[in-house]
Amino acid sequence: MKRRLAAILAADVVGYSAMVQRDEVGAVQTVKGHINAFEPHLALHHGRIVKKTGDGFLAEFASVVEAVACAVELQKTATERNQRLSSGDQTVFRIGIHAGDIIEDDNDIFGDGVNIASRLEGIAAPGSIAISAKVFEDVDGRLDLAFKDRGLKTLKNIQRPLKVFEIEIGTAAVPQRPQPDLPDKPSIAILPQIGRA
Repeated sequence: MKRRLAAILAADVVGYSAMVQRDEVGAVQTVKGHINAFEPHLALHHGRIVKKTGDGFLAEFASVVEAVACAVELQKTATERNQRLSSGDQTVFRIGIHAGDIIEDDNDIFGDGVNIASRLEGIAAPGSIAISAKVFEDVDGRLDLAFKDRGLKTLKNIQRPLKVFEIEIGTAAVPQRPQPDLPDKPSIAILPQIGRA
């Protein structure tokens, strides 16, 4: 077993159980398609998927900045793919990122760094990225992103409360219906009078 520092990215699909209940095969294929589309971005940012979990995955990076930049690209990719899919096949991800000590054993990773990233993913809003204060300190001012301070959060099975920040990309992650074009001037509709019976 080898101990080292890494940036950990945990991602999963919002409402995956409901997707599976509606269409088990379709849900698996849709999520797999998204993750396959994510892999070039992971490689570009020098990350690697450590394990796939059916409805998501766990990835590691040597650089915190690369992990966050990659997460933003993943959410944008998911948004773009959703715009080409029917509403029943659209898949919204939430992502958590933490940097910390991990233990590597037999191509898998363990430890607090992994646990915290997974818990952060669990509290992220749909379509967004939740990061620890440690990650925020490393990326603030180095990436052109807006961060929302979510304050101290108590995470399941994590001993101390953790300060959490969120990168809000998510409103775009759920495709919006296009709004009809409205005329510049008010319009009046004249309806035909219906004769009395």
